[in-house]
Amino acid sequence: MTVNTKQLHFILDNTPPEQNIMLMGKHGIGKSRILEDYFSKKGAKVVTLFLGQMSDPGDLIGLPEKNEKTGKTDFMLPYWFPTDDTPIVLFLDELNRARPEVLQTIMDLTLNRKLAGKSLPKGSRIISAVNNGSEYQLTDLDPALVSRFNIYEFAPTVENWIEWARAAGLDLRVISFIEENPEYLDSDDEVSENLERTPDRRSWERVSAVIKNISELEQDHLFLLSGIVGNKAASLFYKTVHKPAGLNPKTLLTTSIDILKESLEKLSVPEYSELNKGIFKFLEQFAENPEMMDFDFDESPKAVILNNLTNYFDYLGSSNRKEIQSHFVSLIDSEKYPEALVLISENEYDLYKKIMASLE
Repeated sequence: MTVNTKQLHFILDNTPPEQNIMLMGKHGIGKSRILEDYFSKKGAKVVTLFLGQMSDPGDLIGLPEKNEKTGKTDFMLPYWFPTDDTPIVLFLDELNRARPEVLQTIMDLTLNRKLAGKSLPKGSRIISAVNNGSEYQLTDLDPALVSRFNIYEFAPTVENWIEWARAAGLDLRVISFIEENPEYLDSDDEVSENLERTPDRRSWERVSAVIKNISELEQDHLFLLSGIVGNKAASLFYKTVHKPAGLNPKTLLTTSIDILKESLEKLSVPEYSELNKGIFKFLEQFAENPEMMDFDFDESPKAVILNNLTNYFDYLGSSNRKEIQSHFVSLIDSEKYPEALVLISENEYDLYKKIMASLE
């Protein structure tokens, strides 16, 4: 049985600190981030150790030194070991990628909360994460070590990720794309034999960081993104957010409708549908970051955008495109674009009244 993020929180809330937890799951699903967010809200310090990167036990327990008073060997405390009585959450990531000799040092730690004879503060937790699947190069875990953990297969849902992505401020185009194409959030394999990249949650966060301050994607961005999420996902994402020059949302909302009528009249119904969705995605971005607009007008960017939005809505109603106008209205009523609705209702009340009237 798999557990999602909400269920994991319940497990963490109800598991005594002296019981260890092991999370099984794919790479890139946010195990460490979710744990850090959860415990940071509770004021607990999380120490993450990547065991797969440790070459020998000294990386974990510290280096030996001679105790001048006793003449015996002690171990210098590693950088992460707490020196006060404040409990920590010790997150042992990549447990089943660790060398066997490193795993041996974990045995006493997981059973007695001791490392080289030194005890963790009372109340400290130990949580580990392992990858499971034939595509990984893994170390077999000793049954005696495994028995010291409560084991859960962790599989956060798409909805869990979207909720996190909104709270974390990821680019709305990425969030909207995953909402419409949830199958592209994760993939079965990280790389193929020829090293072709495929998407995961971690990679979409990187995409967001790359495009956050770019209002319009160009062809070169497609090549850039393909190295982050792979060719297939990058192509679909680019096609979804990119609009032909002269008919993209930014141009529509910053240009007089009279100038664009000839181009608008050539659009097909599917093209109008994509344009409408693009408009609302743009409004969401603008509502959250008005400084994204860099054009020079006598009026404020907000006034220009909302005036052109009203003209576009009226154009759809007066040009025998009621079907397109209805689609426009359905988007604002879909709860996908809450900031756009607030932007319109608080700043362009006449348009808001027209939209509400059409919903009746």
